[in-house]
Amino acid sequence: MQRLTLALPGNEDFAGRLAQAYGSDVGRVETRRFPDGESYVRLHGEPVGQIVDLICTLTHPDPQFLLLVFAADAARELGALEVNLVAPYLAYMRQDKRFHDGESVTSRTFARLVSSTFDKLLTVDPHLHRYPTLSALYTIPTTTLHAAPLLADWIANHVEKPLIVGPDEESEQWAGSIASRIGVPHAVLRKTRHGDRSVDIDVPDLSVWRDRTPVLVDDIASSGRTLAVAAHKLAEQGMRKPECVVVHALFAEDAWSQLTPLFARITSTDAVPHPSNRIGLASLIAGALSSGQTDPRT
Repeated sequence: MQRLTLALPGNEDFAGRLAQAYGSDVGRVETRRFPDGESYVRLHGEPVGQIVDLICTLTHPDPQFLLLVFAADAARELGALEVNLVAPYLAYMRQDKRFHDGESVTSRTFARLVSSTFDKLLTVDPHLHRYPTLSALYTIPTTTLHAAPLLADWIANHVEKPLIVGPDEESEQWAGSIASRIGVPHAVLRKTRHGDRSVDIDVPDLSVWRDRTPVLVDDIASSGRTLAVAAHKLAEQGMRKPECVVVHALFAEDAWSQLTPLFARITSTDAVPHPSNRIGLASLIAGALSSGQTDPRT
């Protein structure tokens, strides 16, 4: 069955790499604003009789989502057999419970909207916390891919004598799997969060590994506060200047400029376009699309 890969604006390069890896046709979604602020959407590609994969990493979900809905509906009206969302970064996973009276549990609402628009969802390392899987939240078939093996291989090929460091207890399994894959030690820090921009971190005694290069690994770099505090704590122990390897390079506001001096190098996957991108995901995603793999239903 033929597939058509369509890129939302800003996702053209990734869509091109994915289409090349998968061997699909590739098109794009043209968008602009009418004078009154409403959106114009036009598909460049022929959806009829094809499976359409809309490519959009959701780093700015509010302005992007209506465009996705318009593009998905247009693809269906133009004869697409199936319309899927490929979102290398999936937004609205943070608010997974009502922490204070009156709060919207936005993860549930966003999942309902996506599930009502698309036939399937594919993403990479969503920030699952209280949900065991995406299938516990989304009613459509989902595919959750993991970049840890790619991060591990990149570290093995580019960092001499690495020590894998997880920034908090939640990263134990993440850091451990990377370290195990390449046969190096790992350590996990203990984080206490006091707010969106305030964290404390306790670092165990790492003196036995001072001959190694610390590599902080994480799924998301957003405000950068956790990574910054961890880098300072490592320096206090006399460790080498650390490397940083993350999946999703959000780097909100001034996070990138604040973090750059603290690390020997910052590396990310191309899930979110950023100058730190060095690890490609196209082959990983193409393989999942080719195999048709989906998460088990809960």
